[in-house]
Amino acid sequence: MKRKQRTGRASRAVAAAAVAAALALTGAGCSTKAEDAGGGGKAGADGVKTGPGVTGKTVKLAALTDLSGPYATLGKSIVQAQQLWADEFNEAGGVCGRKVEIVVKDHGYDVQKAQAAYTEVSPDVIAMPQVIGSPVVASLQDAVERDKILTFPQAWAASLLGREAVQIVGTTYDIDMISAVDFLTREQGLKKGDKIGHVFFEGDYGENALEGSRYAAKGAGLTVVDQKIKASDTDLSAQVTALRSAGVKAVLISAGPTQTASLVGVSAAKGFTVPVVTSAPGFAPQLLATQAGPALEKMLHIVSAAPPVSSDLPEVKKMVAAYEKEHPKELVDSGVLSGYNSAVLLGEDLKAACEAKDLTREGLIKAHRAQQRHEGLGMTQDFSDPSVPATFSSYITKPDKKALGGTVLVEDAHELPQAREYFENRS
Repeated sequence: MKRKQRTGRASRAVAAAAVAAALALTGAGCSTKAEDAGGGGKAGADGVKTGPGVTGKTVKLAALTDLSGPYATLGKSIVQAQQLWADEFNEAGGVCGRKVEIVVKDHGYDVQKAQAAYTEVSPDVIAMPQVIGSPVVASLQDAVERDKILTFPQAWAASLLGREAVQIVGTTYDIDMISAVDFLTREQGLKKGDKIGHVFFEGDYGENALEGSRYAAKGAGLTVVDQKIKASDTDLSAQVTALRSAGVKAVLISAGPTQTASLVGVSAAKGFTVPVVTSAPGFAPQLLATQAGPALEKMLHIVSAAPPVSSDLPEVKKMVAAYEKEHPKELVDSGVLSGYNSAVLLGEDLKAACEAKDLTREGLIKAHRAQQRHEGLGMTQDFSDPSVPATFSSYITKPDKKALGGTVLVEDAHELPQAREYFENRS
């Protein structure tokens, strides 16, 4: 299939998302049709059992994304990466003689819009390779579990663990912050008795991250000075002033890219050039073209279960080459890798379900949970136990405007004993 045709489909997917944002959205939860949608289907002429979302020709998936809110840049990258995967997957033959189709809905990081979008799409899909936002996923997880729709959140709160149908790909926010504190004590000069700041979004994302930083700080003899903010807060001058007055020696931030840029930019302008660490959702390479760019390169590190897109890993280089060919004018950021990786994983689940001749929702979840060791795009993960993070290993990267994707590797992925100990003892 020619690139022009694939680009057209990707553009239509994004356009469909924009149209969805303008729909009259009423109510939340699931339709009656969706309530009964998880039941097993009957085998067709090819001997494959099917259910909602699967016809004789197509396998329909849904993406509930953010194309107009605080994570719009991330959402666009993920949508385009997953459409790229769909095109490649279909060109290779699809699954059980069927082509995959991704229906994209933009919720703008608004829980009510996301619930309405879920009500609209849930009766007619088998899985969701993308749902952006911890508060969004939290509001949908009961419905997703009831409807047995295998879902891969672009959210990493530990509160999303424990459900058969919901799969966090990578670490959780608390595990990442344990890695961040370890890095600061090993490599950035923090020592027992020091104070460390933590700026965080209210809600599951920030509060789960704060759990991890407090645990790690206690073990290292540090004190956490926390600053809660809202997603609508874009000027962090007050928080910087408060942290500086408190005498913190480093800052963690669990928020969006805009907030990270404000924190680092304001800090640098005030001469408060302490180390700053965020997790993957807190950085976007587009920030390097702003006034905060030089300060970000100097002060910021990022902790993530995924390698940087500038990695020399063969599977990452192959993905990057394909994405750049499809979108030559677009930056390749962490959302591209994250979205593509989730889609590849779902594709492997679909193939395993096909081999078992069970393309029902239950059959797909069973195929997914059978994966005890999955190797993909620089991450080794175990999906067999939904109550445990798929991995406890994190990479450390840093911004670099000259690097592909805007980040370079600082430390390879490694697991900290205290991260697993924390989780095993977590109440």
